[in-house]
Amino acid sequence: MAAFGNWLGFRKRNVLQDKSDRMKYLIVGLGNIGEEYAHTRHNIGFDVVDAFCSGYHAAFSPGRLAEVATCKIRSRTLVVIKPSTFMNLSGKAVRYWMDKEKIPLERLLVIVDDLALPLDTLRLRPGGADAGHNGLKSIQELIGTDRYARLRFGIGNDYPKGRQIDFVLSRWRPEEMPVVASKIESCTTMIESFVMAGTETTMNRFNHQKFNNS
Repeated sequence: MAAFGNWLGFRKRNVLQDKSDRMKYLIVGLGNIGEEYAHTRHNIGFDVVDAFCSGYHAAFSPGRLAEVATCKIRSRTLVVIKPSTFMNLSGKAVRYWMDKEKIPLERLLVIVDDLALPLDTLRLRPGGADAGHNGLKSIQELIGTDRYARLRFGIGNDYPKGRQIDFVLSRWRPEEMPVVASKIESCTTMIESFVMAGTETTMNRFNHQKFNNS
């Protein structure tokens, strides 16, 4: 009987572990490592996941191909990464952590800057083209599809002709900071909603938001 009881306990632990594995999510903030890139428009993905993890008292630590933090929302486990590969190789980190943690495509969320959206806008999408973004391009190449959720953080396109790279790698202007801060806070709520309610519900609840300085 003792052996049978031990087997039941072992079986119960394995069932609980299987359920836990099925509830894992990978949250990816895109950016470039290095102080010269910190808090630039192109690094907004890093800033969003930093804010999100801070709210859960989850600290990042060095991992393979990324800085990694882990937090929980109820029964869900979130593996949150900031790739350390530089933007154009982000897919290596995403593919590695998806494989390592056995996270399915539908539980992947990437936070990314978007030139095509004005500064007052956030958009969650279930997939789509990379639109020339090197980080998204790398992810699509390495995981073999563009059908993964991405939270697009509008950075505007207020730059002179031929100065796109300078603009993307620039820091926010002081007058933009209230909007940026408000959007980062909203992003943290959208990440929680994505995990708890799914992509479609989160899109319906949040994609209509507009942000301004008033």
